[in-house]
Amino acid sequence: MKTINKLIYFVMLFATTFIVSCSNDFTEYLETQYARLFSPINLTAKIQNKVDVKLTWTVSDNVESYVVEVYENDSLTFSGTPVMTISDITPNQVPYTITGLKGETKYSARVKAVSSSVDESKWTGVYFKTDAENIFFAFEDGDIQATSVTLRWPAGQTATDILITPGDITHTLTTDEIAAGVVTITGLTGETEYTAKLMNGTSTRGTATFTTLVDLGGAIAVYPTDDLAALLAAANSGDAFALYPGNYGSTTKFVVPVNVEIKAVYPNDRPILNGYISLENGSSLLMKELIMDGTGLTDGNQTIVFNTAATTYGGLDIEGCEIKNYVKGLYYVNVASTVESIIINNNIIHDIECSGGDFMDCRTGVVKVLTFTNNTVYNSAAARDFIRMDDSSGTFSGITSQITIGHNTLYKVSNTDGKRLLYVRFVNNAITFTNNIVAETRAMFSNQSKTSVPSFNNNNYFNAPNLTSTAPTVTASFYDDSASTLDPGFTSAETGNFTITNETVKDKAIGDPRWR
Repeated sequence: MKTINKLIYFVMLFATTFIVSCSNDFTEYLETQYARLFSPINLTAKIQNKVDVKLTWTVSDNVESYVVEVYENDSLTFSGTPVMTISDITPNQVPYTITGLKGETKYSARVKAVSSSVDESKWTGVYFKTDAENIFFAFEDGDIQATSVTLRWPAGQTATDILITPGDITHTLTTDEIAAGVVTITGLTGETEYTAKLMNGTSTRGTATFTTLVDLGGAIAVYPTDDLAALLAAANSGDAFALYPGNYGSTTKFVVPVNVEIKAVYPNDRPILNGYISLENGSSLLMKELIMDGTGLTDGNQTIVFNTAATTYGGLDIEGCEIKNYVKGLYYVNVASTVESIIINNNIIHDIECSGGDFMDCRTGVVKVLTFTNNTVYNSAAARDFIRMDDSSGTFSGITSQITIGHNTLYKVSNTDGKRLLYVRFVNNAITFTNNIVAETRAMFSNQSKTSVPSFNNNNYFNAPNLTSTAPTVTASFYDDSASTLDPGFTSAETGNFTITNETVKDKAIGDPRWR
């Protein structure tokens, strides 16, 4: 019995010793784990304002501050000397935005946590690249000429060269030009679209696109005192008319019987045409940098009417215009004719009532290619359809109408239950609808079986319940559930200022580019 008791005693003594030993090891283990702060987790970088970056990470307990280091032209190697070190970032300053970076540059940033009571954490890193800056000022009156351009940016800002394409023009900036923030580049070609870049070495600090003025050496100069309607009626095919600022016509019917171009001499001071245009005999027309005003019209009352049947029209190209105050619509094809193409790009179009006609209206003819891009349309087609293309395929067999709608801002367009953005009944049609902002409308896309389901991508619909299937008030043939439904935060939609203030929407690079 004594032997058994001794055995029990030694077993209990051994167990007690083992427990004490384990307890000491466990205490030491805990002390080792918490002797250093945890490294920041969920570190992300988001570019803002082209050259700023917002760093976000999860804040941990017991952290007094954070340190951020930034390395230029680095891909998470963190070699050399950081170009920026920021200390004493408190937890309530997270997310933290870093400013003063270069444009179009690769960076790595790393973050560590600091405390006075325990060791600092290890680093956590993230990689990002800034966008190209744009510090160019807007063009002033007279900056753009037929053969030259004046570019402006904040005085004294560091830069090295101006690069202009096409033409591969390189201008090395002088000390005086940098100090003034102004340079004039000569030797350009009239009526040409150029892109100018302000460079600091290999980094882009500014980008500006502009079109030089009409070189009147090859165009017919027209002044407000001239009879523009008579000039157009007597034009030869291929004539280009360069209009000086002022008013032309008074509820006038401008007949275009041949292929012509009508352009502004000064895009920043556009001529105003009061009336509408009648395209006849298969003519084609380029309109550029004009103001078309339908105030007072009783005859026609679409901006452009195709009037000759049984013919083939060339192209209608409307570029950089403002079109306003028409009762019926933007264009009207109610003759059995083919229109090769209609291109409507970079325009402001508003207050087109569409009483008695649809906004873009093709009934007995066919438009083979319709391209509608980079436009803003507002307060238009209140009780009518946005695009109408009736089924004339029996007359025009073998044609597929191609419709492209991209990078537009549409506000209060076809804003009535049952109205359609795409009232397309021409049997063969292919539609793309991408990168658009549509806001404040009751319109659906279509309720027609002949309307092809568009190729949708990267759209945003706000207060437009019938464009998605979430909670429509009318039944449509299809919806776009790939779109976002965010409020763009237009600066002043009622006054025609659709500048986007919602950064998330802006980051999507959608809508008319002029408002981003």
